[in-house]
Amino acid sequence: MLAVYGFNIEIGALASTFQLCYWSTFFLSPALSYRWIINEFPNFVKTKDGRWFVSQVTGNLYLAKAEPNDTAKYYCFTTINLDISTKSTFSKDNQLTVLSDANPKKSAPSIKVRFPAETYALAGHTVQLECFAYGNPVPKLRWRKVDGLMPSKAGSSAEGPTLNLPYLSFDDEGLYECEAYNSEGSDTYQGRINVQAQPEWLQVMSDSEVEISSELHWSCVAAGKPRPSVRWLRNGQPLSTQDRLEVNGPRLKISNLALEDSGMYQCVAENKHGTIYSSAELRVQVQAPDFRLNPVRKLIPAARGGQVMIECRPRAAPKPSLFWSRGTELLTNSSRITVTPDGILWIHNISRADEGKYTCFAENYLGKANSTGHLSVRDATKITLAPSNADINQGENVTLQCHASHDPTMDLTFTWALNGVLLELEDSDGPYHRKENIGDLLTVNTQLSQAGMYTCTAQTVVDSASASAKLVVRGPPGPPGGLLVKNVAETSVELRWSRGYDNHSPIGKYIIMGRSSLSSEWKRMRTDPVNIEGNAESARVMGLMPWMDYEFQVIASNILGSGEPSMPSHTIRTQQAAPTVAPSGLGGGGGDRNELIVTWTPMAREYQNGDGFGYILAFRKKDASSWTVVRVPLVESSRYVYYNDSLTPYSPFEVKIKAYNRRGEGPFSQIAVVHSAEEEPTVGPPSINATAMTAFEIQVSWEPVQQLSANGILRGYEIRYWRQHEREAAADRVRTAGLETTARVSGLRPSTRYHVAVLAYNSAGTGPPSPRTTVTTRKPPPNRRPGNVSWKTDGLWVTVRWDHVKAMHNESAVLGYKVSPTALKVLDKAKTSVSLPLPKDNGYVVLEIRSWGEGGDGPAHEIIVSRDSGTGMMVQNDSSTLSSHPVLFLTGLVLLTLVMLFGL
Repeated sequence: MLAVYGFNIEIGALASTFQLCYWSTFFLSPALSYRWIINEFPNFVKTKDGRWFVSQVTGNLYLAKAEPNDTAKYYCFTTINLDISTKSTFSKDNQLTVLSDANPKKSAPSIKVRFPAETYALAGHTVQLECFAYGNPVPKLRWRKVDGLMPSKAGSSAEGPTLNLPYLSFDDEGLYECEAYNSEGSDTYQGRINVQAQPEWLQVMSDSEVEISSELHWSCVAAGKPRPSVRWLRNGQPLSTQDRLEVNGPRLKISNLALEDSGMYQCVAENKHGTIYSSAELRVQVQAPDFRLNPVRKLIPAARGGQVMIECRPRAAPKPSLFWSRGTELLTNSSRITVTPDGILWIHNISRADEGKYTCFAENYLGKANSTGHLSVRDATKITLAPSNADINQGENVTLQCHASHDPTMDLTFTWALNGVLLELEDSDGPYHRKENIGDLLTVNTQLSQAGMYTCTAQTVVDSASASAKLVVRGPPGPPGGLLVKNVAETSVELRWSRGYDNHSPIGKYIIMGRSSLSSEWKRMRTDPVNIEGNAESARVMGLMPWMDYEFQVIASNILGSGEPSMPSHTIRTQQAAPTVAPSGLGGGGGDRNELIVTWTPMAREYQNGDGFGYILAFRKKDASSWTVVRVPLVESSRYVYYNDSLTPYSPFEVKIKAYNRRGEGPFSQIAVVHSAEEEPTVGPPSINATAMTAFEIQVSWEPVQQLSANGILRGYEIRYWRQHEREAAADRVRTAGLETTARVSGLRPSTRYHVAVLAYNSAGTGPPSPRTTVTTRKPPPNRRPGNVSWKTDGLWVTVRWDHVKAMHNESAVLGYKVSPTALKVLDKAKTSVSLPLPKDNGYVVLEIRSWGEGGDGPAHEIIVSRDSGTGMMVQNDSSTLSSHPVLFLTGLVLLTLVMLFGL
């Protein structure tokens, strides 16, 4: 259990201190963690600011620099996480009193929490090294690996009091240093991490069945740090070198095995971090010869003229003596018969006379046994139609024939190999196809990679026969090799290469492809000579851009096509040269008073021709003799502003521009004329007139301003208008584009008095206003729609009638009516009907009927009339608005659809 003793500490401000946390060794465990409480739970000490540190090794609380507000009671709080529960406890209080200090002193760091000089840890585990220092200002901490790079797994912990290295590997072993530093100095401490490992098997033994009197070899190899020691056990008892037994570390040897050597064996590898075992059973066999599990084959087919191998492998321990007989004749080695030491019988150049029974005899000191098989001689397999050499072009098909004869009692199979590698013929989508029942091989769309030596093999269970043919595939050349770039100049380079494989068709010519750093697309390059012959191995590339990065490829071709390109050359940069073209897009104008602005399009990278790039700009007043020349050194520049108090507005200047770099200057551009900045017009229109057109629109006209008074190009006029009781500053504005001297202003209020003024404007702004004029908009049109609308159709025409609209005292008088959207008819106020033709291509027509007068158009009725709707009528109540429940009178066979719109 935790045993913490209370005590009081009194220190000065900015001093350093620590609080002890005592614990019972019973709880000393990786599951134990420490925190400290300030005054009361759960107010924990916060360590993020670097002043405080809680050691997870000792539990002690450290304070790098005390402050008066650190005065408090402190409690050590421990937590232990067990498998089934978590237990926490805290100590008695520890009083810390911080005294104020009028003259606090600064101090260099002093490391007080130090990790061990030697830390041993297991691979795969986590190591935490603690380091904390006192000092004022509060020291910062950083870690480094003295004898190598800091492992990336350390992460942000390399800049704090605890270095955390998870999943240790042997690469993490080494000398680590903690450095504490502030403005007053630094302090360092070093310690070594030694990574060790538990034993791990690299090689183990396995169960063995070994015949008596033979020899056994077993090995057990283990890795670990420290290096594990290996010992051996038999049936749980230690083994050491004696008599037939030899123990040599990880190796065990038993000679002249006896029955008593059988048993369970173990090798044990151990170091201070653990112990591992490997076990195996040894069974020493003693047995008389026995053919029951491995008899000689009963029927042994063999091909005439071929050879046959007959095995004799009885089970026996110790190893038996083996010999063969045919009938009563004991077989010995001769020109056609071989008996190997391990009992295998070989018969060569077989004939029909070799048919018969063959018996193998086995004998050891425990007994004897024999086994017999019958040799059956069959007809040999022979190739009757061998494949012929072929010569084809890439993409063509070819058939390689292969037929064979064989013993009719046996199955025959065909296989094909290309350059000794067996071909996969089962894929129906592959390039190879074999004909049924015969061995012919068809190659489809043959490619260069399919050229080579093809071997057909006809095979039975007893023998095989093979025949080969060479397939030559002619195609485009292979890629040239060894591409080098030599003699790099401003606009040209020399390329050299070595010939590639011609694929059995002579190389006719080469082409050179290239690309610059500005494009990923390969393009054909201009060369010298223009046509590169097939026997050439060098050429010069022309027409390159100076100071540009290039890479090149060479492609060979023959009468069958162009081959694959060579590997790209290394990237080269052509030599620098003076610019050869002038910047484009020269223009300008605008800006503020007394300014001349010149603009151009920045030169693209391919036209710069070298570094140290910039622009030379020359300008002068039109008709002047001398030029003002300035340099603009930035390649991305696109404008230059010239300021002079004496510049008159909108003065014409002649300007020209050229580029320069470290190698020289380019040509000047064509001369362009650019005007200095405009100023606002100096005069306004001398007179204006405003006329009310409707209740919502007025027409304004004025006398034009002379261009000479515009201080630039006159862009148009600005009309300002405001109501009588408003301030001019609140005026609405509309602008005309161009030199028109008449304009209409809409969106006004009816029966309202407006003040109007007109101003000329250019790109610099507006000039002074014209004399002010006043205009009053007309009364609004009647707010009532025509009422009691009726209509009648005869299939070709429709006649529409309505009641007269009477204006109110505050509305403009009705002067007539408009019926749309057919050809617009303006009727006088005495006429309240109209006849209109019905369209021939539609089954209905939409009509709008409204009144009009000086105030403009009134609200409309919209009706939809079909060609065969007959007669219809809409009754309107005698009020200022339409009835919300109109009454419809409809005749005819088809119902009329009526749509009413309320309001504008």
